[in-house]
Amino acid sequence: MADSPAQFRGQARLPRFAAPLRYDLRLRPDLAACTFSGAAAVAVAVSAPTRFLVLNAAELDVDRASIRFQDLVPTDVTQFEEDEILVIGFDRELTIGEGVLAMDFTGTLNDQMRGFYRSKYVCNGESRNMAVTQFEAADARRCFPCWDEPAFKAKFKLTLEVPSDLIALSNMPVVKETVSGPIKTVYYEESPLMSTYLVAIVVGLFDYIESSTSEGTKVRVYTQVGKTNQGTFALDVGVKSLDLYKDYFATPYPLPKLDMIAIPDFAAGAMENYGLVTYRETALLYDELQSSASNKQQVAITVAHELAHQWFGNLVTMEWWTHLWLNEGFASWVSYLAVDSLFPEWNNWTQFLDETTSGLRLDALAESHPIEVEINHASEIDAIFDSISYDKGASVIRMLQSYLGAERFQKALASYIKKYAYSNAKTEDLWAVLEEESGEPVKDLMTTWTKQQGYPVIYAKLNGQYLELEQFLSDGSSGTGMWIVPITSCCGSYDAQKKFLLKEKTDKMHIKEFTASQSSDGDKNIWIKLNIDQTGFYRVKYDDELAAGLVNAIKAKKLSLMDKIGIVEDSYALSVARKQTLTSLLRLLNAYHDESDYTVLSHVTSVCLSISKISVDATPDLNNDIKKLLINLLLPAAIKLGWDRKDGESHLDVMLRSLLLIGLVRLGHNETINEGVRRFHIFFEDRKTSLLPPDTRKAAYLAVMRTVSMSNRSGYDALLKIYRETAEPQEKSRVLGSLSSSPDKDIVLEALNFMFTDEVRNQDSYYILGGISLEGRDVAWTWLKTNWDHVLKTWNSSSLISDFINSIVSPFTSEEKAAEVSEFFACRMKPSFQRALKQSLERVRISARWIESIRSEPSLGEAVQELLRGAA
Repeated sequence: MADSPAQFRGQARLPRFAAPLRYDLRLRPDLAACTFSGAAAVAVAVSAPTRFLVLNAAELDVDRASIRFQDLVPTDVTQFEEDEILVIGFDRELTIGEGVLAMDFTGTLNDQMRGFYRSKYVCNGESRNMAVTQFEAADARRCFPCWDEPAFKAKFKLTLEVPSDLIALSNMPVVKETVSGPIKTVYYEESPLMSTYLVAIVVGLFDYIESSTSEGTKVRVYTQVGKTNQGTFALDVGVKSLDLYKDYFATPYPLPKLDMIAIPDFAAGAMENYGLVTYRETALLYDELQSSASNKQQVAITVAHELAHQWFGNLVTMEWWTHLWLNEGFASWVSYLAVDSLFPEWNNWTQFLDETTSGLRLDALAESHPIEVEINHASEIDAIFDSISYDKGASVIRMLQSYLGAERFQKALASYIKKYAYSNAKTEDLWAVLEEESGEPVKDLMTTWTKQQGYPVIYAKLNGQYLELEQFLSDGSSGTGMWIVPITSCCGSYDAQKKFLLKEKTDKMHIKEFTASQSSDGDKNIWIKLNIDQTGFYRVKYDDELAAGLVNAIKAKKLSLMDKIGIVEDSYALSVARKQTLTSLLRLLNAYHDESDYTVLSHVTSVCLSISKISVDATPDLNNDIKKLLINLLLPAAIKLGWDRKDGESHLDVMLRSLLLIGLVRLGHNETINEGVRRFHIFFEDRKTSLLPPDTRKAAYLAVMRTVSMSNRSGYDALLKIYRETAEPQEKSRVLGSLSSSPDKDIVLEALNFMFTDEVRNQDSYYILGGISLEGRDVAWTWLKTNWDHVLKTWNSSSLISDFINSIVSPFTSEEKAAEVSEFFACRMKPSFQRALKQSLERVRISARWIESIRSEPSLGEAVQELLRGAA
């Protein structure tokens, strides 16, 4: 065994006795036959005695007769498909030092949106294929045999043979092209040291626009022919972001050029390939007439995120996927920094709390995972591209920056980038640099946040002159979890703030420590807020007296936007965890009735919709009154904004209008639904009408779908017509996100089956899945069971198949349903969706327990009536 190829099976990582230094790759894609052929010559350094070379290859046909290492011919060549490795054995030990490994291979341009794949597009009325790569996390091995792990950095020199009329792009600029009839050969400059997952190739017909950074780096945006005007916004954000990051990281952009390109079929949102960033069209293109304000924001954040990776991820790369969060959490955090500097009027850091909220919501589950997660097989990597790596990752970075101070933090980051440039780093390497630069105990502090899952809930209560604090686990048990928590607090005003690290389970502070300046006010107006501006990744539960003080502070408009958001989100989470009543949550929400800020109302609206959903199952007899109460809460701001744009209104008001109208439609507000339907009919007859601009279309589409049934289906058919007639991906996604929201089960079924047609790209199925009405839950589950084999085969990547499970399983609210789902999947489990399934089932059980708890609240009905009378 010890000397057979099989010894390398079942390992998480490749052996270290040989490593690549440089790849010379020649690839020839055939876009008609959807195949490709290639030749690789890899300079390899052998550093320890071995008679084997072991590298990754998957779904490739390697021509065994072509394999050579220097002048040695291998004696055995074994490909282990499930391990995705190629083991090449020789009859003697290889000489220590450098040698060249050469081989030829062929593969398929697949339709799975990973590896080297094909994407369909229409040019001048005819349908064509483009060839595209998507290698992160472990799919470069589907394009060429390689050491497909981030730590095996090497230089890449590519040559492509492609049809003469097409544009062929890669990470580096073209050195020369030679044309021979219908085929041209394109030679690219050699890259600096980089990881395999960042290599990229795109071949197709495109137009581009270009600009330059202040250093003279050429930046281009490539779009489908005729769409370059939609690339202008992203180009501008891209150039400005590169200039900003160059200063922030105190390191120039590492490559000679940067291309950004929109790909019609694309599984993720975007991919930061070194020097050739790929995007799905909705994440890169912005059209003044067809895009909404939230589309614009999405493009800016995505571009800023991907370009941050050119330093944090590409120049300095995580040593292994366990440290993925270093890439993603960091790029998420710093993209807000960039966009805030470019568009201060968007109030971006307050919107950042959307990220923190989704991180906290996932992390409250027992089926969450630590930020640093063990990875034992390539198939497990995709599942951690989730809210923990991105949103919790970004949030703990914000917490640390806020604790250390912006300037110290930036200086330390610049040192870190310099120290690890063209190399790899682990989480502790970042902590070490930050600790050295700041003199603070960064490693001890941060390890509690990255190596254990969950977060603390801080219980705060007043006891005489003391504020007592105690930390509990996020699920409310007082288990073993202990964090070092950066506590910030203020009392009565933001002028007197107190900061300290909570290192023990409990602590207390004397109120006098920050109330001296407040005494003139008398005690009745005193309020105490912990976790100022929600910079900490934790929640706070206040005793009744403190909670009442905060409600008064909200009504008196004493609190910052971020703190208003934090209070409502913490209160909602505590209610779901059965640590406080729904009754008290409704009373708190009532304090927000004259709120008019988009950032706050986006959180209030999302909490309202969650309450409305749970009350359908928990208290059906109260559901209409609860909905009325929630409608009353959102209506004043919605009436003030109306349906029509006003001259000179802010970007955030445009976003707010859309948010509130959608919220009111979902809550079943008849006037809003009727107005949406009225405007839709005008729009359907005249697509250029100013009565339904992109920002209010989604609300109108949802309104139409609320009125659709099998016997009255004209609205559904009209939406399909709009879908078929528009060429704009953002408009298509608005329609898809509405089709399954009808209360009629048969219409929901028809919308789900529409995903199986070739009219819907596989990447877009999640829009339909995400829109399923409550009334459609059961029919969607039956549909998933019936079509499971087909779904698994068609959407087999982890992120895509997980969408099906999350969207269809999570809305249920009974133990019986959870048991039925578990039973169905008992013999169908796969690693790619195991995490998604466990998390979805846990959400169902949490809802079931919350319902029990709501039903046992004695005064809920009275409180709802009392609040309704108050609103009247």
